[in-house]
Amino acid sequence: SLGEGVTPLIHLKKSGLRLGFNSLYLKDESLIPTGTFKARGAAVGVSRAKELGIKVLAMPTNGNAGGSWAAYCARAGIRAIIVMPQDAPVINRKEVAITGADLYLVNGLISDAGKIVGRAIAEYGWYDASTLKEPYRIEGKKTMGLEIMEQLDWKVPDVIIYPTGGGVGIIGIYKALRELQEIGWIGEKTPRLVSVQSAGCAPIVKAWEERRSESTFWKDSKTIAFGLNVPKALGDFLILEALYKTNGCAVAVGDTEILSTQQMLASEEGIFCCPEGAATLSAAIQLIKKEWIKPNEKVVLLNTGTGLKYPETVHTEPPLLQPDDQLPAP
Repeated sequence: SLGEGVTPLIHLKKSGLRLGFNSLYLKDESLIPTGTFKARGAAVGVSRAKELGIKVLAMPTNGNAGGSWAAYCARAGIRAIIVMPQDAPVINRKEVAITGADLYLVNGLISDAGKIVGRAIAEYGWYDASTLKEPYRIEGKKTMGLEIMEQLDWKVPDVIIYPTGGGVGIIGIYKALRELQEIGWIGEKTPRLVSVQSAGCAPIVKAWEERRSESTFWKDSKTIAFGLNVPKALGDFLILEALYKTNGCAVAVGDTEILSTQQMLASEEGIFCCPEGAATLSAAIQLIKKEWIKPNEKVVLLNTGTGLKYPETVHTEPPLLQPDDQLPAP
């Protein structure tokens, strides 16, 4: 462990009231070790790998998962082999490299990285830490759902909105809710789960709109929210099941909307969230305008990481003062 978990659930009073929400909350995963929710899955996944005597593991990643797994592997003494797309955020490369993990870039998407990792695992017998190729990561991710319920005093919110790339987070939250129902800690009411994707890569949204049980590969995907750039999630059928079983929905938002809500959360609430997290507020705005969400409903957004990992989303050119210059009057 690196001290992961127990992140704050913040009431977005200013933004919420202005947008028409009476009870809008944000679960802020930016404060977790390695800066993203991926640490939850890595903590459990790497711990179990250590118990099993694993010496080498390999995984494809869009960036953040690689950073988390590399850090926890360093602590556990496990060699990590990480393959990510060439255009993954530079900070993700650096956080993997500093741990001593073996980092490789691929001229393609995460799906291409996955194929390379798959071939190596078949040849060398390394432990496969790819998304949903091992059963332990989801147990770490489901703690987000457990914490949300505990922080709300076990009173179920009406809606939970989650940014979806590979989808383990939303699957884990759904698993947590079902298990809490089974042991009687919450009642039959289940939050409506919302999967948010970028308009530039929205295979789950398309599948949900067509009422299908699986998605199809999204060609030429591109988005500023790099964690959402997953053309076809391995667990797409589980994501869609969670949406259907909770009467939820899937929403696509554009990069312009994402950047706008990222700025809004920073300037109104003091939270510099990642683009993926900002996408959840963009989706909430869409859904309240469509009256899918009612003003009196309790809504929880998930910010899955810190905006500090995405410096390219903020452009600033402050004026340069000379030592004898005066600041302008307010």
